[in-house]
Amino acid sequence: MFAGIDSHKDTLAVAVIDDTGRPVVVRRLGNDAAGFTALAGLVADYRVRRVGIEGSTNFGWAAAMHLAEHLAGAGVTVVEVPPGLTSRERAGRPGAGKTDPVDAVAIARITAREENLPPVRPMEGLPADLRVLMDYRAQLIDERTALANRVHAELGWLRPGYQRALPRLTSPTHLRTALALLDGDRSIRAGVTRTRLARMLAITAELAGLRAQISELVDRSGTTLTGIYGIGIFVAARILAEVVDVRRYASRHAFAAANGSAPIPASSGRTVRHRLNRGGNRQLNRALYTIAITEIRADTEGRAYYQRKRAEGKTGREALRCLKRRLSDVVYRTLRADQALARPLTAAA
Repeated sequence: MFAGIDSHKDTLAVAVIDDTGRPVVVRRLGNDAAGFTALAGLVADYRVRRVGIEGSTNFGWAAAMHLAEHLAGAGVTVVEVPPGLTSRERAGRPGAGKTDPVDAVAIARITAREENLPPVRPMEGLPADLRVLMDYRAQLIDERTALANRVHAELGWLRPGYQRALPRLTSPTHLRTALALLDGDRSIRAGVTRTRLARMLAITAELAGLRAQISELVDRSGTTLTGIYGIGIFVAARILAEVVDVRRYASRHAFAAANGSAPIPASSGRTVRHRLNRGGNRQLNRALYTIAITEIRADTEGRAYYQRKRAEGKTGREALRCLKRRLSDVVYRTLRADQALARPLTAAA
């Protein structure tokens, strides 16, 4: 038996299927302590051996941790199911519509079919701290970008032609220069623009503090990821935050499937090719993309590999996907080596 869980803030939609994929039971439970107890009982009663959960790092985290803690001794595995896989599974069954029970059944079928789904990750310890900081950093960058776009528009009204002297608003010096342009202007528009510029200065200072904090945690982890060309503090932090424990992935192939760098065959007739894999952890995939682009721009082994693939007749995008797949193996080997030499990252700092 296999189970699928579609998690929401207040409820958990749970489906148990047999080995043929036929639903045996579908229920809606509360996303609370009583619901977790009922869920564990349901899994035990139907002798479920593998549970898949969508949203295991969000609304489903507490339920996933409860199952992992209470049923690990019974041989039950709890795995993550990416939302993209659920969407495609549902699309393959037209007419079923979209409801929480339908999604739960789709998640259960994916859990039964996909062998490379990683176990749920504990959201505690150093990797969890890195994830909180990296997510907060991304939020601040998005906020600063939105503010900068708005300030550029306002300055176009207030000081036409300002862009010739101030094309960017990316540093404290630029921001202070923009504030100086508004000296003496008491209009409402100028006042709001000054408020936005002040907020951008505060965000820039906060980002500098976050960089120091993230750098300290990456150093504390003992990782050697930063020794790979193209991996700086932030890319290493994102990888550590998303992977948590590399032992969740049984092989380099499982890791590539989980991060979406393993291309999908798309051959037809005499044409043999692969297409982009839009599944997997997109944060990890983005980190691999950053590494690949950085290596291509310099005289590196990655660039030489990319050029060999282009010489074989692959398009630029196909060659880039090949490089990402190769870099996935490099990251996996590095994480395995780090894990063999150091204490688990989930240990208390």
